[in-house]
Amino acid sequence: MKKRVLLPFLFLQIIISSHLQAQNPVDKFVSNALLKNANISIQVKDLKTGKEIHSYRANNATIPASTMKVVTTATALEIFGPDFRYETLLAYDGKIDTAGVLNGNLYIIGSGDPTLGSAKMGDPHFLSKWAEAVKKAGISKINGSIVPDESKFDNEGPNPKWTWDDIGNYYAPGIYALAYLDNTLRVTFKSGGIGTTPEIVNLNPKLQGLTIDNNLLSSSISFDSAYFYGSPKSMQRSVRGEIPANKPVFAVLAELPDPGLALAQALHKILSDQKIEVSSPPVTFSSRGFTFPSNTAIRVPLYTHYSVPLSQIIKEINEKSNNLYAEQVFKSLSLTRDAVATNKRSIEIIRNFLKAKGLDVNQLFQLDGSGLSPANSVSAGFLTDIMEYMYKKSKHKDTFFNSLAIAGKAGSIVGFLKNTPLNGKVFAKSGTISRVRSYTGYIIQDGREWVFCVMVNNSNGNSRQTLNRIENFLVDITKDKK
Repeated sequence: MKKRVLLPFLFLQIIISSHLQAQNPVDKFVSNALLKNANISIQVKDLKTGKEIHSYRANNATIPASTMKVVTTATALEIFGPDFRYETLLAYDGKIDTAGVLNGNLYIIGSGDPTLGSAKMGDPHFLSKWAEAVKKAGISKINGSIVPDESKFDNEGPNPKWTWDDIGNYYAPGIYALAYLDNTLRVTFKSGGIGTTPEIVNLNPKLQGLTIDNNLLSSSISFDSAYFYGSPKSMQRSVRGEIPANKPVFAVLAELPDPGLALAQALHKILSDQKIEVSSPPVTFSSRGFTFPSNTAIRVPLYTHYSVPLSQIIKEINEKSNNLYAEQVFKSLSLTRDAVATNKRSIEIIRNFLKAKGLDVNQLFQLDGSGLSPANSVSAGFLTDIMEYMYKKSKHKDTFFNSLAIAGKAGSIVGFLKNTPLNGKVFAKSGTISRVRSYTGYIIQDGREWVFCVMVNNSNGNSRQTLNRIENFLVDITKDKK
């Protein structure tokens, strides 16, 4: 008799439990036909209580793409502070004689500032101020050269863990102690009929000694599908791929092979324009046939250029997902420990700092500062932990929070969640590379203060389809929850 009463009751419990499980947003998300074979890591937490609301493989390392930038920017803010400014020093060696002739070299000594000549921020007239400083020092002629000194960074250039089809392009430039013009070369083509080779009609800047092996094709496409290739600092580059046919002007962006040299050449020109003769052309430390003074030679400071505050640089990184800025900041962390910055030391500094703050760095496998490398890996749990730390414990909370893109409103997620109840309510960093979509940030809505991370690798759909599923998931988890 008891069994006949219990069995229907148990059966009803199973039905109810199954129904509730089917309605669970996480189960609905991961069982989607496009995502069921993907590598997914999810965590959602309530910032007020610290309680985990949703989770799926939260401790599993997953390729993060540009969400890795929050690891870099959060650590840099904590170590440097928002008011930190990069310094670029103009100095000279030798002597200035009574006629105003400097018998020596003028040096541009970099420390990692990503903003020199940048289209994003900084003083667009900084070279004129440098030239004015040379004049004020009483120098009317330089019997020597202008030398870019990049010795505060190693000479690795592009991160070796980036892929070959990225290296050489504007979004994966070399990282040096001197950055200039966003380390970007603008190559303008004139294309003809389908199947013909477009003509290179202009380079900006005109870097002396640069040659480009042009293997590009004009085609019926309507977009830029050109890729540049070249090893670090090499003045021999090649371009392959396609651009639209029959375009009298079509510009493509590439990596600027030697930004320090380009900067020195620009300063050389502005000095010449202002009637300050420089006897020898700009050179780099690697130039052959040029003798430099010994390391013990005294350099006299002439002018110090200061960047905008780090808070502005961090905003460009997080809101616009600027790879160059992220990598310059990442590498310059090394200078808090060493005389020469390296990727290896910066990784160590980040790990040790975050470990000291109580984060489980065993879930962090970081190889660059921007997330461009597909060899990076991190868990959703780790990213939510660092975002939670910055929200609840950091004295730089406001700077960090205000640096994030806003769903449907600003930055790299301006189209994300635009026509949903979460429009303007999600403050986040996105990440996208081939076969990767990821988001981490905050949901501030109707009294909610949530931190979240959703990462999807290798879905069966395209990037846009994966994006739509992530949008649906975030909307689902915020329905009817206060």
